[in-house]
Amino acid sequence: MSDAGAVLLAGCGDAGCRAGLLLAAAGRRVYGLRRSEAALPAPLLPLRADLTDAASLRNLPDDIRDVIFLPAPGRRDEAAYRGLFLDGLANLLDALQRRGAGLRRLLFVSSSAVYGEHGGAWVDEDSECRPLAFNGRLLLEAERRLAGAGVSAVVARCSGIYGPGRTRLIDQVVNGQARRPAGAPEFSNRIHVDDVAGALAHLVGLAEVQSCYVLSDDEPVPLDQVQSWLARQLRLPPLPPGAASGERAVGSKRLCNRRLRASGYELRHADFRSGYAPLLAGR
Repeated sequence: MSDAGAVLLAGCGDAGCRAGLLLAAAGRRVYGLRRSEAALPAPLLPLRADLTDAASLRNLPDDIRDVIFLPAPGRRDEAAYRGLFLDGLANLLDALQRRGAGLRRLLFVSSSAVYGEHGGAWVDEDSECRPLAFNGRLLLEAERRLAGAGVSAVVARCSGIYGPGRTRLIDQVVNGQARRPAGAPEFSNRIHVDDVAGALAHLVGLAEVQSCYVLSDDEPVPLDQVQSWLARQLRLPPLPPGAASGERAVGSKRLCNRRLRASGYELRHADFRSGYAPLLAGR
């Protein structure tokens, strides 16, 4: 891959850095764009810029051929999401197009929140999107703007990401906050951060891609089943009963990853048991 040009990570959080390291190991030059001066893991090359400040993007390197767009909003509110995923994306596209150098692919990391409520039904890349909250609505708007931006774009819709440092479900079980909900099963979906990184690196490297991929593991299950399994592994009491969960911002659905699988990607953690087991060691 050494002659394939450079990759720009527009956002260098945990998943982005992991993907960048995989691409660097495959021979790609990888730039990491972030606002702060915090160091990046070698051999990632730091670029200090702010997606919401168009002037800071004026001097991007000419050798960038692929982009992974996965910034992390500093706040979970509508203004922060709009500033990054709509205005920030527009600023970056403008800066890249002004360079005159060709852009091969832009991989936009979105969320399964764009789907909204589907009553536990299976959904895939072609299913109707009816987001329930501002994050899903703005991400869907960004996806649609990108489709009309005149670049080769791929959307990666991620389910709930877990892994080292992302142990909210484990913490809820340990702290006694998890409850067994009444009512119909509420399906949840997840993907290990290593598989997010692996899938993104895989999609950047594919010669031929489709316009959208669902990134999730093989086993959507009701949320309380995951929590109950965690409790058993930790030798904790069964989950106490609780009220019906009500409507969540992400909705209940089962994500189908068939397209990602068909592209040749092999999941490192095909289900939650494989992914969570190493995180429970030592607890």
